[in-house]
Amino acid sequence: MKTILLSIFLTLTGSLAMSDDNVKLEKASFGGGCFWCLEPFFEKLKGVESVKSGYQGGKVENPTYKEVTTGKTGHAEVVQVVYNPEVIHYTDLLEVFFDIHDPTTLNRQGNDVGTQYRSTILYYSDEQKNLAEAAIKKLNDEKVFKTPVVTQVESAGNFYVAESYHQDYYAKNSSAPYCRVVIAPKLKKIQLREDLLK
Repeated sequence: MKTILLSIFLTLTGSLAMSDDNVKLEKASFGGGCFWCLEPFFEKLKGVESVKSGYQGGKVENPTYKEVTTGKTGHAEVVQVVYNPEVIHYTDLLEVFFDIHDPTTLNRQGNDVGTQYRSTILYYSDEQKNLAEAAIKKLNDEKVFKTPVVTQVESAGNFYVAESYHQDYYAKNSSAPYCRVVIAPKLKKIQLREDLLK
C-alpha cells in the first residue's frame, strides 16, 4: 500500500525532493527616497527574484505618480523585493537598505523632499516587523550614524506597482541626467557585501 501511495505521490508531484520551484518566496518593501535609486541595488542581490517600483503606505487606491508626488496620498515611493529566504535572509536586505540611503533625514533624501520620500520599512509579517525594529535599535544604540535613525516601520498594506516607465529605470535610462548625476555615483560609491551579490 505504501508503495502505491508513494508512486501516486511521485506521479502527482514529479519528485520527493523540494526543488527550487517549490521554495516559498517572500516579499519585502522599502522606501528611501526615489525608488529609481533603490531598485538597481536590490537587483544585484543573490536570491532576489524581482524588484518592482511602486507606491505603498498611503490612503488612496491605485495612485498615480503625479498624485503621489504631491505628498497628499500618504504613499511612499518604494521597491517591493520578492526574494528566496533560503538564499538571502531578510536581515541581509535590511543591511543593504540601511547602506544605500540616509535613514536619518526625515521625509527627505538629498533634493527629494516630502513624505513620499520618507525612509520606511513596510513589513509583511510580525517577524519582519521585529527584525526591522531590532535593526533600527541596534543602529541607534551603536551610534552608527551621527544622528538617530528616523526610519518608519509600517504595516505593508496594499502595494501599487508604479507606471511601466519607472520599472528598471536606471537600466533603461543610464544616460539620463538624473541617472548620471545621482544614481551612477551612488552605485560606484556604495560597495555591497561580495557574498550577497549575484
